[in-house]
Amino acid sequence: MRYYILLIRPKQWIKNMFVLIPLFFAGRLNHFSDVVSSLVAMFAFCLVASSVYCFNDIVDAEADRRHPVKCRRPVASGAVGITEAYLLMGIMVLLSALTLWSGSNLGYLDRLPLLRLSAVIGGYWLLNLAYCAKLKQYAIVDVCIVSFGFVLRIFAGGVAIGVVLSHWLVLMTFLLTLFLSFAKRRDDVLRMKQTGEAPRTNTIRYNLTFINQAITITAAVTLVCYIMYTVSPEVVSRFRTGYLYVTSFFVLLGLLRYIQVAVVDEKSGDPTKVMLRDRFMQVVVLLWALSFAFIIYF
Repeated sequence: MRYYILLIRPKQWIKNMFVLIPLFFAGRLNHFSDVVSSLVAMFAFCLVASSVYCFNDIVDAEADRRHPVKCRRPVASGAVGITEAYLLMGIMVLLSALTLWSGSNLGYLDRLPLLRLSAVIGGYWLLNLAYCAKLKQYAIVDVCIVSFGFVLRIFAGGVAIGVVLSHWLVLMTFLLTLFLSFAKRRDDVLRMKQTGEAPRTNTIRYNLTFINQAITITAAVTLVCYIMYTVSPEVVSRFRTGYLYVTSFFVLLGLLRYIQVAVVDEKSGDPTKVMLRDRFMQVVVLLWALSFAFIIYF
């Protein structure tokens, strides 16, 4: 059972909190039905993402066996067989579908939102299967697909509660996750320089100069995009406040801290681990969330 749990990577489910972003930014946290609908969508996304992790480990099993860390993954180590991994992959998809059906059956997802949400999650699943099978071999394309996957997460959150997403929110999500993806690729480049072997097929198409410039550009544009969001007339009108720009301070701190982790500490290989272990980052995110919530809810 332990290896099955490792295969579906529940620790990575934190990424699917992006599904809750539309709920937060729309000021709907005090609407119980919307909260439940968002949680249903998030849990369905967690399960379908786990099915993708199973497929990824199946496809990468041979390459993972040559990796100093990934060789301990369940499929690569032989703890879980290929057939078992495929079976678990199918179970995760079925559980995701069952979660959506349950949400609809309980009255939290109407027929149209259910169909749209299923289409978004299904599109994410198909895109990521293609990513695991082939598309991740192409530099730049790989990080763009990862980022688009997070955009689909917020689309799922918007569909679940019937909210039309702001173009600023979509852009910020794409840019922020692109920034994190490039930081993760930087860790791959460092590993390649140390071992002489590329952790990924496309790592040879990256180098530190390019990665550092890409990180700087995406971080800068993300910050500008966030500031533009906070001062845009539509947002000021919706929340009836002109003080959202104050939260930009915490966004800047968060970006700088992550760049420090990537460039100085050279530990940006797993964004999830950074968020779970870095106290500075946790405090910054918490202060941003509290300040933003205070401004729009009180």
